[in-house]
Amino acid sequence: MPRPRQALLSRQRIIETAAALIDADGLGAFSTRRLAAELGVRGPSLYNHFATKDEILDAVADSITAQVDVSSFGSTDWREALRRWGLSYRAALAAHPHIVPHLARGPGRRPAALAMADAVYGGLVDAGWPPARATHIGALMRYFVTGSALGSFARGFVEDPGFYAEQYPHLTQAHRLVEHQRSVDEGAFTLGLDALIEGLAHTYERMVGPLPPLPSGAGAY
Repeated sequence: MPRPRQALLSRQRIIETAAALIDADGLGAFSTRRLAAELGVRGPSLYNHFATKDEILDAVADSITAQVDVSSFGSTDWREALRRWGLSYRAALAAHPHIVPHLARGPGRRPAALAMADAVYGGLVDAGWPPARATHIGALMRYFVTGSALGSFARGFVEDPGFYAEQYPHLTQAHRLVEHQRSVDEGAFTLGLDALIEGLAHTYERMVGPLPPLPSGAGAY
């Protein structure tokens, strides 16, 4: 009887399977042994494609970063480009919150993360921002976006109305936040993003010079 054929491996298949496991079970439960079992191969087979577990995690993080749209930088007013990037960035991370702590370490040598940083920094400098301030803006956006993607504000409250009644009189409706998780979390992020960009616009005019009106249909800051 012929021996059963081992499942064919590729970097892409490993990345996709690892991402699915992390999405389902979290970073703490992820291991190369668990990944190999899910792929139907022996553990050493993974090391033909990745030298370490951290390399696999880097590849998963970079595959998510690659979904972020930075195409507006260089072709759109920096305020609108920053807004579109922020919304796309959060959407990509919010869909995979368990990988965010690893991703938030910084770009390292990850190609998609470095390409994103290059596009944002270059777009801001080309728009007139001093290099140091462009660096600060990239950093503060990463703090803001990754922080918002780590968890849900709305889901942080228990769904028991009686819990708040006596001791927390201003939170008597807090139990309803879970019902409106998406609108609460996305609304808070959008409000914060618009406020952040409005503040940056004032800083730009103070440091660099007047800004033109935004095109029709762009966000108002």
